[in-house]
Amino acid sequence: MELHREGAAGLSELDGLELPVTPTRVVFGRGALAHVGLRTGEYGRRALLVCGRGAMRRHGVLDAVVGALQATDITVTLFDGVPANPTSAEADRAVALAVEDRCDVVIGLGGGSAIDAAKAAAVGVERGPVGPLVGTTLEASGGALPLIAVPTTAGSGSEVTKGATVTDVARRLKAGIRGPDLFPRVALIDPVLLGTVPAGVAAESGFDALAHAVEGLAARRSDPLTRALALRAVELVGVHLPKVAAGDRSAQAQDGMALAALLGGWNVALAGTCLPHRMQQAMGGLTHGAALPHGRGLAILYPAWLEQAAPYAPERFAAAARALGGTDIHTEVARLRQVCGLTGGLRDQGFTEADIATMRAAVTGNLGNDPIPSPGPDSVERIYRACV
Repeated sequence: MELHREGAAGLSELDGLELPVTPTRVVFGRGALAHVGLRTGEYGRRALLVCGRGAMRRHGVLDAVVGALQATDITVTLFDGVPANPTSAEADRAVALAVEDRCDVVIGLGGGSAIDAAKAAAVGVERGPVGPLVGTTLEASGGALPLIAVPTTAGSGSEVTKGATVTDVARRLKAGIRGPDLFPRVALIDPVLLGTVPAGVAAESGFDALAHAVEGLAARRSDPLTRALALRAVELVGVHLPKVAAGDRSAQAQDGMALAALLGGWNVALAGTCLPHRMQQAMGGLTHGAALPHGRGLAILYPAWLEQAAPYAPERFAAAARALGGTDIHTEVARLRQVCGLTGGLRDQGFTEADIATMRAAVTGNLGNDPIPSPGPDSVERIYRACV
């Protein structure tokens, strides 16, 4: 893994930590966005730029990126139709644009949804349509356009992972497309961009970063390196998430959350996630679940999951609690849910007990990575029922 430190703020948090080896070159720091033209030009001259439906344009970020690309003689094809939870339909439309304009590189600009849609488009150009790819792990074959990830939220960590969460509209299945070819070639992480995010969205994204770190710490595939990264991420979230949830746009808070999201993303790539992520994806397959932000869905699931999982990894969950400034993980997570406005249960989001069977059947992925021994449908159902 190659890390370029374009700004010093916040990077002292990495001192003393061994950094992981992953294929993504990370450019981290305030002002990193200015490198988008140079870094993109290393991989292609005709870029498909994938982003959401308005936020990047409203805040001037889209114009800045397009201008930087055009200044380096890169032709830009824009797809700005990504919703909060991307589907195969949007990804296929992006693929069609890329094919029509002979794009040779993809840029994902925005939150996790935009970057995941860009990943799906990058592999869809070579292996599409996208729908049948959902829920599969792709073999490494070079069958994807190179991808540059530019996150504008601090949470998903998708800028350094080998997966994209997309809903296949034909099967109504929200799941991952995974494989080495989905690793971005470059992640441009500019904490300044977090200033474009409303406090509520920052809170939801930040809880996702917390979940990646807690699950990376507890996961059976974790190792000393990932656990060290996870604990540092938990510490950063504990300090900075309450601030950004309250509207703090200081450089310190932005840098801290951007770094926490990066560390959490590395945990996803190396240690994987646990039951809450599998279960939240399954919730997205329902009509009312498709509109539920990922971080808010995780916050709904976390208290019940912790009740089930904490007894099987008490030392690790105790370490997470200490990193958050307390002694009890249940109390600390409850506190963060409260200060971030992420309380409530499934019923508050339109779910009923009648949905539980559907969601339970839709849970896919590596359940064996969870600290709960051999979790299966019964474990999943108990957690869902406790969240209603």
